[in-house]
Amino acid sequence: MPDAIDFEQKRREEARWRVLRVIDAGRPIAVSEQIIWRVLADIKLSLSLNAVRRELAYLRDLGLLELEGEGAETWFAKLTASGVDVVEYNYPAPAGVARPRKY
Repeated sequence: MPDAIDFEQKRREEARWRVLRVIDAGRPIAVSEQIIWRVLADIKLSLSLNAVRRELAYLRDLGLLELEGEGAETWFAKLTASGVDVVEYNYPAPAGVARPRKY
C-alpha cells in the first residue's frame, strides 16, 4: 500500500508543476480551471475538476498563484511574482512541487 500512496503523491506533485506551467503560458491573462483541466487530460495526467481546484488552492496557499472567482462557478488563476520566479527557475521550487531540473 505505501507504493500506491507514494505514486499518488508524485502524481499530485507533477500535476502542480504542470498547473504552474499552464498558467505561465497564459500570462498575463488569468487561466480558467477548465483550460488547466483539459491540458492535464491531454498530457495523460487527468484529474477531476475538484482535484484541480484542490491543487490550485494548494499552490495559492504556497503564494505561487492568485485565484479569482472562488465563490463563482469557474475559477481563474494567475501567477504571483513568486510563482513566475519558480517557473523561470529563479527561485527554488517549494516542497510539494515536482519541478524538473533545469537542463
